[in-house]
Amino acid sequence: MAQQHLEPTDPAAGVVTGDALAVYLRAQATEFLRALRLHRETGTSAGTEEPVDAARALRRSARRISGSLHTFRPLLDADWSEEMRPELAWLSGTLGMEHAYEARLERLLLALHRLSGSSPFPAQSVTSGAGPAAPGSGPPAQERGNLTVGAAKAGALLERQLTLARTRAHSTALQALGSSRFHAVADKVAVLASEVPLTPAAVTTDLRPAAAAAEERLMDAIAALPLVTAGHPYNAEALVHGLSPDPTPHPQDGPWHQVRLLLRLHRYAREVLCGGGLGAPPAELRLLAAGRALDRHRDAAEAAGAAAQAARTPRIAPATAYALGVLHADQRHEVEAARFEFQQSWQKQPVSAP
Repeated sequence: MAQQHLEPTDPAAGVVTGDALAVYLRAQATEFLRALRLHRETGTSAGTEEPVDAARALRRSARRISGSLHTFRPLLDADWSEEMRPELAWLSGTLGMEHAYEARLERLLLALHRLSGSSPFPAQSVTSGAGPAAPGSGPPAQERGNLTVGAAKAGALLERQLTLARTRAHSTALQALGSSRFHAVADKVAVLASEVPLTPAAVTTDLRPAAAAAEERLMDAIAALPLVTAGHPYNAEALVHGLSPDPTPHPQDGPWHQVRLLLRLHRYAREVLCGGGLGAPPAELRLLAAGRALDRHRDAAEAAGAAAQAARTPRIAPATAYALGVLHADQRHEVEAARFEFQQSWQKQPVSAP
């Protein structure tokens, strides 16, 4: 894929100094504290979405602060920055696990329903009756029947495993939010809301070279994507690896996950330059579409891994294992579709204003 560079955003046409970074970090720290207050006020409210929204807002602010510390680290106090970044990453990761398990279970159960023909959504019907064989009869119908038999038990197995994981993640998040480690992070963010530890030279240093370096890292990572191997409509190598006894993630997925992280850092750097926004609408649409495709890629890859892990459960029935294998293949197809979607969004969206 040829490298394509985004246009300079209008606010970045002139010099953008460390003052813009300080404004951005103070704003994100304020959002963090607001979300923390909301979480404390609604954390015990059963049956409401406020705790979930508050946790999501906490993660959102933590990611943006951490990403900005990474991209613009030469303009910030080195000791403070290096101490804050891993703590924010720990917090964001810990708070995100419960939602990740919940979304993974929902994705897998919906896929099982769709594949087994029990989905409430329109699906291809199997016509029965006398006369010539109808479409879907014969071996395909037998395979669908085998899948239907195993799908219920496969769904129950996945629900047990992922619900247990979600419960543990919820307990871990609650423990984290009550820990001295979290309170230390929150205290530092509270200080950040009013005082950003910039270096003395930051007030006259242009942010654009650091932001451009973040973009270059993204472009290099995109150019290095394994498109020859991963671009096939059906990637048999990915399927075989996923069903092997080796539980490690598929090596093809790693570069795509890295692009997702670099795209996020690039977006945050543009937000700093543009005063909190993404700049021109064409660039914004392109970045958001690419980000959604990479999120879908990550979700499908992790769901496929969960299906493969469930298939390794000892002494499960053959029909259950069969259903999990079909589910795994379906999610690997979703991985490939997400990669194609990313390529299309990255190539087709305009990169500069006319």
